[in-house]
Amino acid sequence: MLAIDLMSASIIYGASFAILLIGYLAAISSKDVIRLLISLELMFGAVFLSLIPLFSALAYPAFGVAIITIFTSSGELLVLIAAIVTLDRQKKDIHTSAITIGGDRV
Repeated sequence: MLAIDLMSASIIYGASFAILLIGYLAAISSKDVIRLLISLELMFGAVFLSLIPLFSALAYPAFGVAIITIFTSSGELLVLIAAIVTLDRQKKDIHTSAITIGGDRV
């Protein structure tokens, strides 16, 4: 028997999709690394939110997906924090306009 009904699951999935969309739009339009970090955390939060209905139906697969998501999120966070620290040390600025890749300005 499911602990969560179809209507509640659809509301949770709708909210998760909305948060994921906001995160994607914020990542695309971010002008500095801090906003990019916030948008990436919004995207991972949406993934965690989408796991709630899965836990009520299939607990063991949901737990596996949650563990993978937690490790991915923590790895992403550590890489982004290292990038922010490195960018701040090199450029004394965290705006993405200060980053050059391959000789081109981003």
